Amino acid sequence: ETLPYDQISPHQDLVSDRLATLYQLTQRAFDLVVVPVTTALYRLTPAQYLAARTFFLKQGERLDLERFRAQLTLAGYSHVSQVVAPGEYCVRGGLIDLFPMGSAVPYRIDLEDRDIESLRTFDVDTQRTIYKVNEVRLLPGREFPLDDDARALFRRRFRERFEGDPSKREVYKAIGRGGVPAGIEYYLPLFFEQTAVLTDYIPAETLVCLHGDIAAAIGRFQDDTKARYVLMRGDPDRPLLEPGELF
Repeated sequence: ETLPYDQISPHQDLVSDRLATLYQLTQRAFDLVVVPVTTALYRLTPAQYLAARTFFLKQGERLDLERFRAQLTLAGYSHVSQVVAPGEYCVRGGLIDLFPMGSAVPYRIDLEDRDIESLRTFDVDTQRTIYKVNEVRLLPGREFPLDDDARALFRRRFRERFEGDPSKREVYKAIGRGGVPAGIEYYLPLFFEQTAVLTDYIPAETLVCLHGDIAAAIGRFQDDTKARYVLMRGDPDRPLLEPGELF
């Protein structure tokens, strides 16, 4: 995982696993979660965002290819020539290769006209199909939206939060022209009116057990984060949210 204020983004596999875990929490798919306190401190995408952008593909249902491609792009999936990692898809005629976020394997969708004729997993190395499935779950491709409304909200909140000419800030310009700059994950609070924390994803009756010196671990984490904040804040091209807004 990346450290606070890194100018790099987390590996896509980590984002995929995190989205899958959060979704499973909302479905009460497991009984025990072990989480480092530093992980539990991070702001997360709202549960409503995850729920609204999770959908399923089922064998036999109709699929409008152009609409589906637009939906994948809007959800943050990348169109590639060969699918090898979560968050990627490829369209070749009536075949769609898709690696959903939160999935351990990619899928090949075979279309007959506009109907899903078959859904199969495949191997990313050999590109050969493995076994059939009846449905595929698709989580959003990123932990934040990238539609026009979300980009407009980001830019508005950026102008409200940071002083100076925003047109001179690379992250602001990149979002405006449709890009996704590295390290954008640490601007998550600018994409939403309100973010979530881990406890927003777990049932109210959950039993929480603490192990070790939690207060000391939180203190060290906050001190390290503030030190990185001061260091990065010296870069005029790197405006940052204050630690209290991220954790």
